[in-house]
Amino acid sequence: MTATRRAAILIGVFFLLTEIGAIAARLLYAPVLTIPGYVLGSGRDPLVYTGVLFEVLLVIAVVGTAVAAYPVLARHNRAVALAYVTARILEAAIITLGTLSLLTVLMLRQQPHAEPGALETVADALLALQDGTLLFGPGLALGIGSILLASLMYTSRLVPRGIAVLGLAGGAVITLSTVAVIFGLYGQFSAIGLVVALPVFVWEISLALWLIFKGFNTAALERMPRRSVDAAGAEVAS
Repeated sequence: MTATRRAAILIGVFFLLTEIGAIAARLLYAPVLTIPGYVLGSGRDPLVYTGVLFEVLLVIAVVGTAVAAYPVLARHNRAVALAYVTARILEAAIITLGTLSLLTVLMLRQQPHAEPGALETVADALLALQDGTLLFGPGLALGIGSILLASLMYTSRLVPRGIAVLGLAGGAVITLSTVAVIFGLYGQFSAIGLVVALPVFVWEISLALWLIFKGFNTAALERMPRRSVDAAGAEVAS
């Protein structure tokens, strides 16, 4: 198995893990979001803590997609490949901030002498912050990253152009949707907001499965220059 074939499989696996981590985390920490006065309860909620662990898995997988893809994508366009890595790292950082806000709510439940009204106020603020991270992480940063990756896949022909076009459309739609939510055109968790997230979800699943079972287009790889470093430390194409 060649290095690029292994890279394709790894990228596909990381993309699948992002979907598993995001969906599982959202389902598992639902009590924090849906139970009124959750912070005033006592004890540790194992489901919510498990959800936090899935968020950690999501962060690792988000960064993993970019790190695994960079060596291949940089052979086609180093600047755009680096921009994609940056977008994914930004997304991971924003998700981490949201995870920490949820974890802080759980920690607040362990404060036996805190004033209930103050606890609820702080918890509400932390949950609002978590909503904001969902908007700018798996919303805006994800959309921009999807456009960057899909554009590289389209111009390089590493995967079928139909998959790349789906990524371009999905990334554009979720980015525009985020802007629409910011301006109050509809709610973040409204039916419209969920529907517009579907194209980017389908793009990531389609790309993941193609890379795992088919890999990169061999002819496209052969057309790409191989990059090395000269005696002065500068990157050169060969």
